[in-house]
Amino acid sequence: MWNSLSALHAHLIQLSETILNPLSQIPYTPPEGTPISPKSTLESLLSIKNSNPNPNNNAITETQLFNSIKDFTLACALLSSSQSSTHELLSWIPKNLAIEANSAFNELSNAYAESDLGARNERRISELLGVMSGGDGDGDGLVNEEKRLVIELMPEVLPLLKDGIKESSIDKSADGDEISAASARAPVGSAIVAAYQFGWFVTQVDYPHLGKLCNLVIPCALTALDHWSPQVKGQGMISFTHLAKNVNAAELSRYEDVILDACCQNIASDDEIWCHVVEMSVLLVTCIQRSDPRSPWFEKMLNEMLGHLERQPRNKDRRVAWLKFVEPLLHGIGLVLVAHFSRIFPLFFKWLHADDDETVLLVLKRVHTVMRLTWIRNTPYLERLVDELALLYKEAALRVAREQIRSSVLEILILLQQCKGLQFKAAWDKHSNDLNLTSLSLSLSGNTTNNVGAHVDQFHGDSLQRSSQPLKPQ
Repeated sequence: MWNSLSALHAHLIQLSETILNPLSQIPYTPPEGTPISPKSTLESLLSIKNSNPNPNNNAITETQLFNSIKDFTLACALLSSSQSSTHELLSWIPKNLAIEANSAFNELSNAYAESDLGARNERRISELLGVMSGGDGDGDGLVNEEKRLVIELMPEVLPLLKDGIKESSIDKSADGDEISAASARAPVGSAIVAAYQFGWFVTQVDYPHLGKLCNLVIPCALTALDHWSPQVKGQGMISFTHLAKNVNAAELSRYEDVILDACCQNIASDDEIWCHVVEMSVLLVTCIQRSDPRSPWFEKMLNEMLGHLERQPRNKDRRVAWLKFVEPLLHGIGLVLVAHFSRIFPLFFKWLHADDDETVLLVLKRVHTVMRLTWIRNTPYLERLVDELALLYKEAALRVAREQIRSSVLEILILLQQCKGLQFKAAWDKHSNDLNLTSLSLSLSGNTTNNVGAHVDQFHGDSLQRSSQPLKPQ
């Protein structure tokens, strides 16, 4: 069907018009003082009809058609990625237009794969990935039709997007107001647009193909992380998170130190993107350093995060993000967590009594993890932990998640009872006659402890095994 350039070009024009027509009807005024208009950018990228025809004979060359396909894809990338943004430059784009852009791009991808142009350019995929495209992508190493066009465009597009981000980056050798100087060179809006387009391209490719594209993706992602704008940084973080979930450590090895250093440098990021920097940092360090559980990067990452949490222990967004994503890092550090108890447990004790149930439930899960990994050995925190858990059990009477909290508290106390024996008994005795803890005391006294030794061996072995083999992030 698409055996000629003109037929594919005509189809591309038709698809662009299905987006351009509703786009032109959307009222939009750029924010005051913003020299860039994303709507104008989109309209320019989608104006396929008059952008490339050869003035001599109205024919179109392969290069011209491929450039039009590239522009159309950049427009679809921006429209689709806008749905994850609340920034004023992109929040005006309606959901239905983003859906239309996704549909149009998928249709173009399929048409391109079936065209003579696509067949002639198939060597690009072979050169990039060392595999052939074809089918639905179910075979080992095959690239499906929808992924193929994205991958084929990445060597053309990512260097351009990297340059677009870098234009308004801070010149670290300059004096004075660095951000103002950077904005004077190029509008930050251009970097935000490029960052969202970049994030879309990266997240369209997954395992096993993304690992072959690291040399293209990582320099651009690092440039985004190095930018001063939280919006640009955030897209770099999302891209690195996707990378960590879809590549192996060997594919990141060339850049491992610079990546992990960038993670540490960005832990001081704004609240709005802190969840992204935590998830990114945890996944990358556990992926890259999986074979070296004693790597100093594990402790450096944990210390950086704890430092910021200690300065803002009441910041709900920060603590929830950390508690939600830190699990693989705890497993990576393993038994060495004991050395960090003096910083971890004071935070845990504060958060056990936070106003929101989400924090309380998350911190109970992380307490349980730390106990299993360390057997809570050689620590003065056992008695304090028992006291805080007993208090939380009583406080839970007034909480919505009462049953979940009390069940988690009981689970932790039973674990303590099994692995600490007489030490736990001494710590619990002062609570045993508390009428508000009667049901908890009955549960603990009824717990079977005949196999305590077996449980201790299990927990001890579990902690040693996990400290030497960090969990693979999912």
